[in-house]
Amino acid sequence: MKLTSNKILLPLYLVAVAVLAALDQWVKHLCVLHLKGQEPIVLIPGVLEFSYLENHGAAFGMLQNKQWFFWILTVVFICCALYFFVKVPKTRYYLPMILTVILLLAGAVGNFIDRLTYRYVVDFIYFRLINFPVFNIADIYVTLSMIALVALVLFRYKDGDFAFLEGKKKQEQKG
Repeated sequence: MKLTSNKILLPLYLVAVAVLAALDQWVKHLCVLHLKGQEPIVLIPGVLEFSYLENHGAAFGMLQNKQWFFWILTVVFICCALYFFVKVPKTRYYLPMILTVILLLAGAVGNFIDRLTYRYVVDFIYFRLINFPVFNIADIYVTLSMIALVALVLFRYKDGDFAFLEGKKKQEQKG
């Protein structure tokens, strides 16, 4: 069953990305106001705290001070996501993939805004118990969407389900 057309859905997808990215930016703004230059806020002693960090690289501090690389990578990803949104069949069958790409794009955009604005990404969530790298809401979006993407590709969709990306029509549309 077809959901509706691109004229309605594409703006809806982009609004969802904007709302999620705005939530990420709002929380980061609060962190800059209340955590920067302050002692960490301990939520669960020895386990979880909010601790301000300026990350000039990627996940786990990789590729420090290579902002140009992240700018290019993010712009390419945004273009790919937009292409996906335009080409994906508008059926319920593809809704989980669409939602996953929305979440992934929101995370990429959230951190991209930081890189353009500050030249670093604001991180603040720290799991002290396992000494996990400090991260943020956009990182959660990216991590959850990547887990969902892997699960969807492994367990829901088959190779032929992505023929639309090559401009080919499937013989049988999933409904």
